[in-house]
This record gives sequence, C-alpha cells and structure tokens, in this order.
Amino acid sequence: MKTALITHADCLNHVTPTGHPERVARLEHVLHALEPLDLRRVTAPLAAEDDLLRVHPAGYISDIRDARPDEGFTQIDGDTFLSPGSVDAAFRAAGAVVRAVDIVLGGAVQNAFCAIRPPGHHAERETAMGFCLFGNAALAAKHALDHHGLSRVAVVDFDVHHGNGTQDLLWDEARALLITSQQMPLWPGTGRPDEDGAHGQILNIPLAPGTGGAEMRAAYTAQAFPRLRAFKPELIIISAGFDAHQDDPLANLNWSTADFAWLTAELCTLAQELCQGRIVSTLEGGYDLNALAAATRAHVQELIKAAT
Repeated sequence: MKTALITHADCLNHVTPTGHPERVARLEHVLHALEPLDLRRVTAPLAAEDDLLRVHPAGYISDIRDARPDEGFTQIDGDTFLSPGSVDAAFRAAGAVVRAVDIVLGGAVQNAFCAIRPPGHHAERETAMGFCLFGNAALAAKHALDHHGLSRVAVVDFDVHHGNGTQDLLWDEARALLITSQQMPLWPGTGRPDEDGAHGQILNIPLAPGTGGAEMRAAYTAQAFPRLRAFKPELIIISAGFDAHQDDPLANLNWSTADFAWLTAELCTLAQELCQGRIVSTLEGGYDLNALAAATRAHVQELIKAAT
C-alpha cells in the first residue's frame, strides 16, 4: 500500500493580491517539502458539477464561475479574492478530494494527501469566505457517503480557525461526525461547544490563546479520540491546517511540528483500528512558509509510515 499525493498545477494559478497570506508560495513550499518522499503522485481532475451539488446549490456554483475576472481580481469579501485562474484552481481542489476518496476506498492506496489551494473549510453552503470557495472536506465526506454508500464518515479539523463552512455543510448530516479544534477567541468567531449539530454529531474543542502541544494532546486524548472510537467511522477525513504552529503569524497557539506529527500518528492508529487505515487529508491553512512546509512534511511522513 502507498500514500497518494494529489495536486495540480492549476492550484498555483489562484493568485491573490500582494501581501495576502494565502498565496501561491504556500503550495510551492509544500510541494518542495514533499518532493523527496515516496508517494504515488496523482493528478487532480476538475470536479464535476454533480459532485459540487452535494454541498453547494447550482446558483452558488454559477455565481463563483461568473465572478471570475478576465484580469486582476474580484473581491468576494474582506479577505477572499478571485483571479483569472481561481475558479479552475477551486475545481481542481474539489476534484482532488473526490479522487482521493475514490482511490482510498477503492483500495489503490492506503491514504491520500491533497496538496491544493484554495482551501475549503470556511466555505458555507452559499457563502465564500476566509480564503475558501468550495467546501472540500465536506464534499469528500458527502461523496464517500452518497456515492460509495458508506454509513459513517468522520471529519477531523485541526486548523487553528474554526471550520465554520464544514460545520454548516454537515450540520444536518447524521452520518458524519465532525471533530474540530480551534483557537477561541479568533476569527470567524464560531466553534463553541454548544454548536453540536442537528444530531449531536459535531464536537467543537475550543483552545485558549497560548495553548501548546501538551494541552492539545490532552484535549484530543480526552475528547476527540473517544468520540471517534464510539462512532466507528468507515473513513477519516482530515482538514489539515497547520496555522496552530507556534510560528504562524495569524493566530496564537503554540504547537510544534512534532505536535502535528503526533496528532497525525494517533489518527492513523485510530484509522487502522476503526476503518482499515483509510484516511483522506486535505490542506487548509498555514501561513508561515517554513513552518507550513515542515509541518506538512511531518504530517505526510506519518501517513506514509501508516501505509507501509
């Protein structure tokens, strides 16, 4: 068995204004860090509209297409922009997670990492925000449930910002457990423990500014891992944001690269116990280029270890 790396050069064509934290260099640094690793490299397809309709209405998808500029930028909100290459990049990002689910559930690989941008976990049903256009992690979950016929899928989001979009898209989905840790208070301001989903299937784990790796490990051990074991997912999807790193400029958590490796290894162990090791991970945040590259590499190295 192998670990797949799914990406596409189109994801480098999503250009943001000078000084924007979600920039092309993020993916360039990630791909450079992963280049030496033993991975099965897979080209991300463009997502089919039928796939996107699992999480977004047709009108929203059309609005994103129509907002694409011929040159320069279209500003969606205070920090979300489209350039001429952004729509194809977003369709490749969504296509990457669909392909990842297909090849992991089909047994071609043990697990997969989608090195994509724009990220996805802030995109709500009809609202692009927080650098995100389409809800990639939620789409992966819905594709596994509706297309592959799984009964239970878990999404684990360890980005420093709350995955409000994934929560919105999976709020009514009893077949999907969402576990998300995030700094609080911090933008977007959601992610309280009482936001637990229409079926009690959402677990929010707020972390105070300054929280380090020891506290994170204790929180996941006490709260997240027991919920995963009780739910018994048939697939685990990871929203892999690396902006909880101590060097990240956009937040105030103090995780080290080793903490991301530990969390990934623990999730891999649980996946082996619960769902034949099947994991699909997709890149979300992380804005210090060196910290992002190091933490992503550590994350993927643990996926590779679990697949051997």
